[in-house]
Amino acid sequence: PPFSIPSSPSYHRNIPLYLHPDLNERIDKKNGVTSHLIHQWGRGEDGSPVIIFPEFPSFCEIGDQEFRNVLTYLTSIPSLSAAGVGFIVVIDRRKDRWTCLKGTLLRISGWFPANLRLVLVLRPSAILQRTLSDVFFKLTRDDFKVPVIMLSSLTDLHSYIERSQLTQELGGTQYYCHKTWISHRTDLESFAALVKRMAERLQVFGRELAETELPNNLLTVSNLLTAQTSRKDSFKEELTGALSQGRKLLEHIREPVRRDPDSCLNPDQLENLATVHRLLSQLNESSTAFDEFWIQHQNKLDLCFKLCQFEHNLRKELEQATATMNAFSDIGISPAQTEHLLQELTNHEKKACVLDRVRSVIAEGQSLIDSSQNVDDSVAVKCSELQRVRENLTQRLKDKRTMLTQAMELYKRLEMVCKWCDDGIYMLASQPLDKCQSQEGAESEKVKHAFEKKASLQEMFERRRVSLKKLAAKQTRPIQPVAPRPESLSSPGIYLSNICISEDSDSRVSCKQVNSDQVDRSSRNPSVSEEEETLAVLRRHVMNELLETERAYVEELMCVLQGYAAEMDNPSMTPLIPAALQNKKDVLFGNMQEIYNFHKRIFLKELETYTDCPELVGRCFLDWMGELQIYEKYCHNKPRSESLWRQCSDCAFFQECQKKLEHKLGLDSYLLKPVQRITKYQLLLKEMIKYSKGRECSVELQAALSSILGILKAVNDSMHLIAITGYEGNLGVLGRLLMQGSFSVWAEHKRGHVKVMELARFKPMQRHLFLHEKALLFCKRREESGEGYEKAPSYSFKQELSMAAIGITEHAKGDSKKFEIWSRSRDEVYTVQAVSEEAKTIWVTEIQKLLTGQLETCKGMDLWFVDK
Repeated sequence: PPFSIPSSPSYHRNIPLYLHPDLNERIDKKNGVTSHLIHQWGRGEDGSPVIIFPEFPSFCEIGDQEFRNVLTYLTSIPSLSAAGVGFIVVIDRRKDRWTCLKGTLLRISGWFPANLRLVLVLRPSAILQRTLSDVFFKLTRDDFKVPVIMLSSLTDLHSYIERSQLTQELGGTQYYCHKTWISHRTDLESFAALVKRMAERLQVFGRELAETELPNNLLTVSNLLTAQTSRKDSFKEELTGALSQGRKLLEHIREPVRRDPDSCLNPDQLENLATVHRLLSQLNESSTAFDEFWIQHQNKLDLCFKLCQFEHNLRKELEQATATMNAFSDIGISPAQTEHLLQELTNHEKKACVLDRVRSVIAEGQSLIDSSQNVDDSVAVKCSELQRVRENLTQRLKDKRTMLTQAMELYKRLEMVCKWCDDGIYMLASQPLDKCQSQEGAESEKVKHAFEKKASLQEMFERRRVSLKKLAAKQTRPIQPVAPRPESLSSPGIYLSNICISEDSDSRVSCKQVNSDQVDRSSRNPSVSEEEETLAVLRRHVMNELLETERAYVEELMCVLQGYAAEMDNPSMTPLIPAALQNKKDVLFGNMQEIYNFHKRIFLKELETYTDCPELVGRCFLDWMGELQIYEKYCHNKPRSESLWRQCSDCAFFQECQKKLEHKLGLDSYLLKPVQRITKYQLLLKEMIKYSKGRECSVELQAALSSILGILKAVNDSMHLIAITGYEGNLGVLGRLLMQGSFSVWAEHKRGHVKVMELARFKPMQRHLFLHEKALLFCKRREESGEGYEKAPSYSFKQELSMAAIGITEHAKGDSKKFEIWSRSRDEVYTVQAVSEEAKTIWVTEIQKLLTGQLETCKGMDLWFVDK
């Protein structure tokens, strides 16, 4: 269907429309069942609904079917949560006999259609009947199949149910009016039936609108739009009347509170009030969905009307253009006729009526294309065709003017041709040749100058190449040949294979675990090719850039910590610190001190040990990858830091610190340095990998790059994860976040044998999905606001699906980018559409991998239990 009403889980439960239509008559008739049975008002201590069977002498004479109908009706009124706790039945038989009491208990135990938690019986008060009740109850209590407690007095009853939850006939304080109860239920069910009928009629009307075939005639389109608009207005009037009826029902339910402000509504009235609110909300949502669909349909009809108008204008202007081109097909056979045709052409061009109309029709078609995405390609094709006709007409008119003008001037040109030839010969003969020679000399000078610049540039390149070769061949440390004796390996200060082996525990090994093949390639070897030397030079350049930027980074961090962070603890600077900044050093700088200590004391020194063997620097990143995780904490705090900076950026404290440090940039530029640094590493590693292809070290470099990219991805995912609002549980127990992304989602819920769409099919929900190891979260992305790090999306939690209770269908009908996620019972089915087929494949593969892993784990547990 084009749209459907949003459903509530308790919609059908709270409004039991399946009872007989003459319910009002049956429950109102004299000595009827509900006149003595419907006392459903109070609640137990844990919220259990209470149903009261008051004193009624002829209770045993009530028919079975009528008794069942009433029980079914009463148990369907409370909400799902209240009914799930279980019902409490109170039976007042103080003036009755044991036989009647026994029959009542048997009928209740056998026919009660819901969860019956407890039956409280006020036993007969007569001595004989009381004695018989005690004796026979003990003998037959197992026949009742429900928990039954016999009570001797109202005081015993009050120990189970508070007096405020009981009617006055049972010693309670609650006032009960059967007529008012029947009025409320009748009005409520009538309003629910009205809401259902309105929703169904809206769906039928929407389907008719969606299936309407668009005509290709202006008059037909106009009549269709008028007729459907009239029907829409009629439906809107009926919706307004239904909303008014619902509001009146709300006022009727609140009437006791309006009359007596000190009073309060009982639980049954509160549930009726909540049900009416839900119905009104569903009616409003249905009206909103229909309005949105009508706007789309009306726009479609308006577009159809404009297209028909465009077609009409197009045909008209094409005919006019053709007639205009045919009118100027002759050039005349005499000067007088040619002059006359030229004058007519001039007058036509001054009016420009045809060309202007054609231009207007083209603009109209282009406006249709730009204003709507539903216009097919035929409009663009027709606009192009009309544009070609216009250009052809313009060119033909221009050519015609040229031909006519040439015909008019033909005789004058013939008369003047001899004079022009004489003038031309004179000009050629009188042209001074030295001017041509000087021009040619100037051009030769320019060419010579250009060749000189080219030669100079080539010389510069050659000099640079020679310098780079010398740099590549330059030895950074001496190589001392050693006799191949075993004892020489233990001698202090001996160099072997370019590795210094020293007994001094404090000395550093210049290149960790460098094999001889790698060293030989880096040493001076005449057989090494020029290409390898060039790559070695490029690797050293990348390593130099890494070290230089690392040292500059450490210096900048130290400058910020000493020039800003330390000054926040300086008593002389305290008056300059605003109140919003006081005691906020940890918020402003995050864990910058921890980052500085790691880079200053450890990481920079480790990088320097790879100066002579830059291709092995990947090991350094792999060895300290765990410590680099500290950047996640800094990035998590960055939004808070930037928010605090924006509040206090203009304060005198920051200006004074910047002035002392002589910085041209503000503190915010330096607070961004750690984020820029962690992203800079992956760029440098990519360059190193580029210049290390074919070498053994490229594997370690690739692993280091993957680890750095993993940190960046973890930071990015966690920044999205902390933006989730409304989730009451602990996200940590859901396992590692594997993927996250935005999708279009359609949801279906199956209630009994009826499928209900949560939203209209033509308008899917836009959801951001977070795939964890143990659950899949559905969130709604909110609008981005703020600037910088504050301009970040937020996500409102909507739905959680446990990975242990779902299945997946890889291909969904209608689109290759769709797949389905469903609960094991298929009560809930979510159709998910990715932005591309590649994104869909990645998500489906990851979810299938999780589900397969769960299946293998379950199989392993089963085998373990069998072994046990």
